[in-house]
Amino acid sequence: MEGLWWIIAGSLVVIGIAGTILPALPGIVLVFFGLALAAWIDDFQRVGGVTIAILGVLTLLAYLIEFAATSLGAKKFGASYKAVAGAAIGTLAGMFFGIPCLIAGPFVGAVLGEYIARPDLYKAGRAGFGAWIGLLFGVAAKLALAFLMVGVFMNSLMI
Repeated sequence: MEGLWWIIAGSLVVIGIAGTILPALPGIVLVFFGLALAAWIDDFQRVGGVTIAILGVLTLLAYLIEFAATSLGAKKFGASYKAVAGAAIGTLAGMFFGIPCLIAGPFVGAVLGEYIARPDLYKAGRAGFGAWIGLLFGVAAKLALAFLMVGVFMNSLMI
């Protein structure tokens, strides 16, 4: 039975890492639960509460980065407050409508927000592009944090 638990824990981590790139999956949360399950299987002998707490903080950090990156990307490209808000709303709305909407949501939200603030299609498109670049940065940061979490876990096993 213990072997089955290890397979489940490993699968959660692998699926979670894939989920940091594929927005339909709660990737970083799956990585966390997979690692916590692995620690539980070992009765927290080598991976204790401090390591689990660090993994929890990294999980929360990943969500904060994901949410902020899109909005900050739009702002970096000279977007107005309305474009930044539109990018954030587009990101949140896109989460509920699948991968294409999650990819397009920040762009469309930033474009609409900027166009409402300043009816200039070029500036609106630029704000949308910035939001999309921010989304890519957010995905890269989440992926890096997922691997960092695995590294922290593995380091605890070695100590």
